[in-house]
Amino acid sequence: MKRVAALGLDIGSKRIGVAGCDGLGLLTTEITTIERRSFPQDVEQLRQIVQEREVEILVVGLPYAPDGTLGKQARTIQKLAQRYGEALNLPLEYINEQLTSFAAEEALKAQNISPSRHKARIDRKAAAIILQQWLDERIP
Repeated sequence: MKRVAALGLDIGSKRIGVAGCDGLGLLTTEITTIERRSFPQDVEQLRQIVQEREVEILVVGLPYAPDGTLGKQARTIQKLAQRYGEALNLPLEYINEQLTSFAAEEALKAQNISPSRHKARIDRKAAAIILQQWLDERIP
């Protein structure tokens, strides 16, 4: 079985949730949340994770509209993700992130953790959900 080295990203205006997967591509792990400061600083933090985990692809969640189209926010995220991909010299794949933040919040509530006090944790968990959806779609 081919090794899977993917990084899931939930890119927001303030933070980037980051998740990784095991080498078999079966399970995801929340890694960190990057507080966005500037493009060069964000790329450097991502570069460190990419090098440590020997990442080969970035999987980015896009907020598709209910009708399946890309709205303004999705196009903005797509442009930024393309810049990250170019800076890190990695290919990109996109996945519909619709309801991932909601699912992440519900998961925290189920653990009796207040979502309103743990925004960074929601972003990491949303990135893990995005990456897990991508992994699940790859299974024949």
